[in-house]
Amino acid sequence: MKPKLWRRIFVIGLLLWTATVAVTAWTGNSNLVPTVVLFGSFLVPVTFVVWAYGRGRSPGVTVERLFMAFVVGGILGVLGASLLESWLVHPSITMYVLVGLIEEGVKLAALVFVTRHMERRFTRDGVVLGATVGFGFAAFESAGYAFNALFSADGLSLAQLVETEVLRGILTPVGHGLWTAITGGALFAAGGRLASARVVLTYLGVSALHALWDSMTAIAIAITLVLTGQPWQFRELRIGMVPHVTDWQVHVFTIVNWAGLIVISLVALVWLWRIVASTRREPQIRPNNHGNERVPPTAPDA
Repeated sequence: MKPKLWRRIFVIGLLLWTATVAVTAWTGNSNLVPTVVLFGSFLVPVTFVVWAYGRGRSPGVTVERLFMAFVVGGILGVLGASLLESWLVHPSITMYVLVGLIEEGVKLAALVFVTRHMERRFTRDGVVLGATVGFGFAAFESAGYAFNALFSADGLSLAQLVETEVLRGILTPVGHGLWTAITGGALFAAGGRLASARVVLTYLGVSALHALWDSMTAIAIAITLVLTGQPWQFRELRIGMVPHVTDWQVHVFTIVNWAGLIVISLVALVWLWRIVASTRREPQIRPNNHGNERVPPTAPDA
């Protein structure tokens, strides 16, 4: 793979997406909306998959397997999560915990499915393929969010669609792809054994990070009220009213919310870094005679 290919993909994709948004806004041509949705939803996930692919892997991580992990794994994850959440998740105090367990569980199951024929399992390969499944999940999920954001009380809103895609694109690298990279690394480090203590504990830990991420808005509201709440606001809450908030409280909420998301992301990034650092004890991956492939000292995957 050509060096820095991921940069070219991102820059060219971003320019094309920006041009599509501009032409759609200028002409009002609704036929271009699907292009805006797909480009905006897939640009960042695809870029990060290409980046991860070039960071070191064994021959078992082929382009075909990567494609399967992104498309098949991503779609299976989205479908599985949609079914299970419609059956099991209802508004309650445990809602976010269930969502975290379900979505991380279906992504892990999808990873197991698309890598079931791999014989040799290197931890770094698990990280790359896990991230790919997670980014596939994120891409298809973001497309759904972007599509829903298109509809407003005043009709179709291109502005809401673009805002949704920009925000989700910024947050994508520290979301689904990062979490599933961690579980993928743990799974491959355990030789693909789902029942191993390492995989189970990693799955529960990543699900907890996912639940905290999803519930951060509610947590930030609670912390803001504890720190700055006025007696009259608590009285209104007790009788079921939504109290008016001050400008200062809006600022506090924003700071707490983003600070929480940053802390969650840093915890996940440090966790992934430790997993990748542990791969130094595995057989090293070295270039072959062609200079564009990497092979381990032992025989490659069948």
